[in-house]
Amino acid sequence: QVQLVESGGGLVQAGGSLRLSCAASGRTFSSYYMGWFRQAPGKEREFVTRIRWSSGTTYYADSVKGRFTISRDNAKNTVYLQMNSLKPEDTAVYYCAASYRALPRRPYEYDYWGQGTQVTVSS
Repeated sequence: QVQLVESGGGLVQAGGSLRLSCAASGRTFSSYYMGWFRQAPGKEREFVTRIRWSSGTTYYADSVKGRFTISRDNAKNTVYLQMNSLKPEDTAVYYCAASYRALPRRPYEYDYWGQGTQVTVSS
């Protein structure tokens, strides 16, 4: 069993930055993927980015390319999401997730989820 706990959300102005953290405990996913999703009220959960734990290979949704950066700290078993140049449309609850499948992009391809952390971007 894997437990994921997100932190770092909050209220920021457009153009500002936030850094989200996701601490993992239990079984490690070093050979698989960690991802970030977001969900606004009334909308479906949206893929943001993922990282292969072992290699550091990353993939980003077009909406966040050049603005968001996913990274991990192997020693701390933690994945981060650095969010820069934030826009009001980035407002959502952000979730980290873990997957044992290859190249996961859909929510159903992830097996473990954090509780979410709210990110609100004001204009």
